[in-house]
Amino acid sequence: MSVIKKVKARQVFDSRGFPTVEAEVILANGSVGQSIVPSGASTGSYEAHELRDQSKEYLKKGVLDAVKNINLEINKAISGFSVFNQKKIDNFLIKLDGTENKKRLGANAILAVSIANAKAAAAYNKTPLYKYLGGNNKNKLPFPMLNIINGGAHANNSLQIQEFMIRPDGAKSFKDCLRMSFLVIQNLKEELKLKKFNTNLGDEGGFAPSFDSDEKAIEYIIKA
Repeated sequence: MSVIKKVKARQVFDSRGFPTVEAEVILANGSVGQSIVPSGASTGSYEAHELRDQSKEYLKKGVLDAVKNINLEINKAISGFSVFNQKKIDNFLIKLDGTENKKRLGANAILAVSIANAKAAAAYNKTPLYKYLGGNNKNKLPFPMLNIINGGAHANNSLQIQEFMIRPDGAKSFKDCLRMSFLVIQNLKEELKLKKFNTNLGDEGGFAPSFDSDEKAIEYIIKA
């Protein structure tokens, strides 16, 4: 059956070593969807509220309250729903939270359950998530945007802009996108090394040199 039997969650750790939420949606037929929802280093005051514990156990970075909200309230609320009612479930969780920025249940709790539900639906259909979500466009990929220089809260350097990105316009295929991007990244690395800048990486995987200005970073990217 395609109905939700149980929703559960646990606290795990993201790639930067901070606690985050992992949720599971389990269906009556045994299909399972899992999701982990790490946050960025620079969440803003106008973004949906990521619920963090205020205890000192994890330096006020724990997510046990969000986990509890999933294991108790959300589990009870959506068990019995059809997994294929994605929009209904998303809207129901937002309404259940009842706040403008999702601060009661936590946007991290709501998002984790939403994504896990979509994955459970795909698992029920025995199809990859991209096919389940993509429909008629399942074999098309968007042009990637690559973050190649990091600044701001994403790097310990002098840059104000957090993400300097490139997009491989003009590529004939996704494979060509990757080839073009690879060449730019490697050219940039060699140019940084030539000018004695460090090639350490920031939070988002881009280089994190200390330039005199953000404009200088753009100049190096254009040259690469």
